[in-house]
Amino acid sequence: MGFASHDVGPIVSLLTVGSWTTTYNGWMPARPDPASLSAWRLLLEAHATVTELLERELVAERGLPLSRYDVLLNLAEAPEGRLRMQELSASVLLSKSGLSRLVDRMVEAGLVRRERCLDDRRGWFAVLTDQGRSALRRAAPIHLRGIHEHFTRHLEPEEVKALTTALSRVVAAARASAGPVPAVEADEPEDQEAPGW
Repeated sequence: MGFASHDVGPIVSLLTVGSWTTTYNGWMPARPDPASLSAWRLLLEAHATVTELLERELVAERGLPLSRYDVLLNLAEAPEGRLRMQELSASVLLSKSGLSRLVDRMVEAGLVRRERCLDDRRGWFAVLTDQGRSALRRAAPIHLRGIHEHFTRHLEPEEVKALTTALSRVVAAARASAGPVPAVEADEPEDQEAPGW
């Protein structure tokens, strides 16, 4: 008949029609094949284990958490070393949800300063300080060494090319699905002096 029932546990039963499967909340493509699920899990494991190693090395050798390195690097690559908080939130890869608190701690450490946006009283810039630039300069060799040691040296050139092509396609599709970023400042202080200044 073309219908297959699959028992997936005590709570949910799936019904497959062609290549689509119904669940309690609607239709979805049939479960990915085991090889695809294995690749997904390995991607998550690689990310978790490598970033943990990079974090450990940066903290041990430079006293700089990876989340701070991420902020410093994005600011260093921005024009004039400054980004609106919303732009910074869109560009960092770590600690998006606690970005405002992270920047506050970096302000206290002298790595970053906040500046009010002149054309928007509620907007703020995060600005890289000389101390922050120096910290990034000292940490970069440790970080790049770690990327080589824990990631790139394990890949052949053709694997790097294939991985880059595949992951670029996944990232582009995910960004297209997510749609435009809302035009609100990310986790910014209200229209008052920010704590820790």
